Amino acid sequence: MVKAAAGKSSATKHKFVVDYSRPAGDGVFDGAAFEKYLHDRIKVDGKPGQLGENVKITRNGDTNVTVTSSIPLSKRYLKYLTKKFLKKNSLRDWIRVVASSKDSYELRFYNIQTDGADEEED
Repeated sequence: MVKAAAGKSSATKHKFVVDYSRPAGDGVFDGAAFEKYLHDRIKVDGKPGQLGENVKITRNGDTNVTVTSSIPLSKRYLKYLTKKFLKKNSLRDWIRVVASSKDSYELRFYNIQTDGADEEED
């Protein structure tokens, strides 16, 4: 039983990745501002901005942000904060947050398809 308890405490480590390479490649997304927003807004023990040693946020160039947490942190909370950042910067109408794997999100542009039906009307 002791081994199971010790294994469980180390298993609470969470690592989530938000990939914003597509919008950043087009120059509409600022990765540094997003990293600062997450640092200021993630709540630990009900207090925003006081991450301490429990939560680490690292930015990997202009491609993604990695959030590593030793306390319980839900992936859904990270999506919520990402959507709030997009709304704040008026990007929510063009960019969406999509789960690309079990522990990562990807920011993508909406697929806007124009139909030729408008041109065919007589």
